Amino acid sequence: MKKTIITMFALTAFAGTAFAADIIELPASMGKVAFPHKKHQEMLKDCKKCHEKGPGKIAELGKDWAHKTCKGCHTEMKKGPTSCKDCHKK
Repeated sequence: MKKTIITMFALTAFAGTAFAADIIELPASMGKVAFPHKKHQEMLKDCKKCHEKGPGKIAELGKDWAHKTCKGCHTEMKKGPTSCKDCHKK
């Protein structure tokens, strides 16, 4: 039983990674934001950094969440875009 549960968990985790979009286009009033989802998955290896409440669409979380979470992480890691024009392409 324990092996079955572990196997099911591993398959679910792998399926999420296998079917994740490479790039997600997020609508924004100042221009679309191209979010490289697969690149973030491979680099962070921890979905909970962005998906605290479980699987869900980042686009539905909103501008304030994205600015706080994404820009905050980029600033903290000293990696990735932090200025408006770096993310918002017209």
